[in-house]
Amino acid sequence: MSLPVLPYDLLFHIAQYLDIDDIHSLQVTCKSLRSFTLTRPVYRSLAHALLCRSRPLPLPAFRRLADISTENLITAVDRAHTFEKAWRVRAPRPAKSSPLLATPDRWYIKISAPPNEEIDWLSPITASYTLCATKSGRVVCWDVARDVCLAEWDPRSLWELWKCRVEFDERAVYFTMARVLKGSYDDNRVMEFVLMKLAFPPEVPEQVTTIAKPTFLPLTSFYTTGVVMNVFLLDPPRRLLSAFVWLASSNTIGLYVLLDWDKDEYIYVDTGVGCLISSNWSCILHDNQIVIHSEEADAAYQHFYPLNALRNSVFIRHHHLPSISARLPPVRSVSKKFVFPRAAGPSSSAGSPSGGSNVESSGTSVNEDAGMRVTEISREASGHGGSSTPPEPEPAPNPYPFPPWYPESAHFVRQWWPTLPGVPRLSCTVVLLATHDPETHRTRFVLAQHYFKVPITRSIDTDKPNLGSCAEEDDEDEAEEMLHLWYVATPFEVVCVLDSPADNGEEDTGDRPRPLVAVDFGHAVWVEYTAEPGGVYGSGTPHRLLIAKKRTAWRTTTELQTGDGTIFDRRRHRVPKCLRFVTFPPVHAASDGRRGKGRASNRRGRTREEAIVRTLEIPEELDLDGVETINIDQSQGAVILSVKEGKIFILRYE
Repeated sequence: MSLPVLPYDLLFHIAQYLDIDDIHSLQVTCKSLRSFTLTRPVYRSLAHALLCRSRPLPLPAFRRLADISTENLITAVDRAHTFEKAWRVRAPRPAKSSPLLATPDRWYIKISAPPNEEIDWLSPITASYTLCATKSGRVVCWDVARDVCLAEWDPRSLWELWKCRVEFDERAVYFTMARVLKGSYDDNRVMEFVLMKLAFPPEVPEQVTTIAKPTFLPLTSFYTTGVVMNVFLLDPPRRLLSAFVWLASSNTIGLYVLLDWDKDEYIYVDTGVGCLISSNWSCILHDNQIVIHSEEADAAYQHFYPLNALRNSVFIRHHHLPSISARLPPVRSVSKKFVFPRAAGPSSSAGSPSGGSNVESSGTSVNEDAGMRVTEISREASGHGGSSTPPEPEPAPNPYPFPPWYPESAHFVRQWWPTLPGVPRLSCTVVLLATHDPETHRTRFVLAQHYFKVPITRSIDTDKPNLGSCAEEDDEDEAEEMLHLWYVATPFEVVCVLDSPADNGEEDTGDRPRPLVAVDFGHAVWVEYTAEPGGVYGSGTPHRLLIAKKRTAWRTTTELQTGDGTIFDRRRHRVPKCLRFVTFPPVHAASDGRRGKGRASNRRGRTREEAIVRTLEIPEELDLDGVETINIDQSQGAVILSVKEGKIFILRYE
């Protein structure tokens, strides 16, 4: 029996062992196999494999995978595969075609920003909309294709947007706004938060020309005491919200929780978890447990609070200031060491931090020789030709220890896109590490990246049935992927802008530098100084004042002095700049290792790869000196930048 006439179920079973390139090869063999490969089950399986590697599909607006036709599913999978494959071997190139580009000869679009306003925060909301917050407190939803404002929320006072989450099933965006009412960075600090919902109307047929506009809806408000580090929209459909508060008197983490923000109840406990100066923090909902995720210089920690255990500490809000109810330690805590590279570390060169020769450019060459490679973390091969196995080598030390390297900013990214059943829930951390040389007055940066899941250690459940050695091996292989550090190891200088906090009338209202860095799952993009032999000027030295910083988990800052810059210096405004991009190696699903995709791998079945930092081509009319914010949407291959001239550039790459 020949291959084309095999039963569909048997062909589909064979297709489970093929990757998308193999499927494309089958499509050009004969009509029968082409018809088979272009079926929905085959491409749904390919979509599942992409999502397992944390590569989202470019879906229009708020569409879910179940909502789109088979033809659109095939297009989305092929495009996502093109992004993944191309960006790992070459620089992203200006897109030749895009469904959102008005003219085929333009690879970017330029839309308006709120007039006479400075943009403080900007994010794409699917490929069709952007959401931006201004420094005056306004929040604006913009239609990308029509270049018109669809909705606006104006509190007419200074608020900051702290957290945003898209819910595709609800066609809604939830976000929190914050302002300081009084106090400095101590336990007397009082803040007010407003939780908002941007509700989009149901999708209308294409023949309907009326623009259906979204609506801003206030959901609730609450007050906090102490230094709020971050707010987390854990599960908007369940109305579950949490916040971390630094308790200065005990130097521990306070946990503030609204189990149902429609109810006038709150939980506020002292966790007793110590707050180290070098820690980065995030919060995750896992199996009805609030998980406090903490990352220090050498290890990661997770502290578990079951929701049922927190219900005993519920208090009534009554719109008064909350107070700590009790010291409530975690029900369970786990930790795991990071795995560091054996041949990576800070560059010893005293010259330009962009020394090297490995950067590829997607467009016009930049006057530089600025090579940077991402250093891979991998265990050494254990086989040496004999039957005996040598002992495991000692763990490699942290190549960027604290001090002198400190986390300037940390970005925690969850899988925010529409997914499928059975896709593992993973997280990605990208940390911008910085060090300041008091003698040369130079601040250098590197990027560190890794993946993790909850829990970070393997949990043994004796009640579960034995799934067999193959499944156990897959779990072990997946665990080996986690907490392995990758670095953009050649130090560089990132451009920073001044980020003004909301005015509270106290002494902590000074501007603070914000690095122009954006991350998505497995990707990073930033604006970098180029073609400059010296470092950052100035005599300021980093101090260790911990501050509550929106959108970053726990942040150190550098002291600004008049005329003497550290990571921000007005005198460098016209120093040449470029747009950098890196794709970190993806998480390989355990099924890829088991089914053998034809890649050379180490003894754990993991591919040895090396990613390269790229220089992205930008439009001639885009002046990087005027960039205020930067963002990235890997599902659409887009980098979004707002500039001071009141415009937003959406650059589309392929």
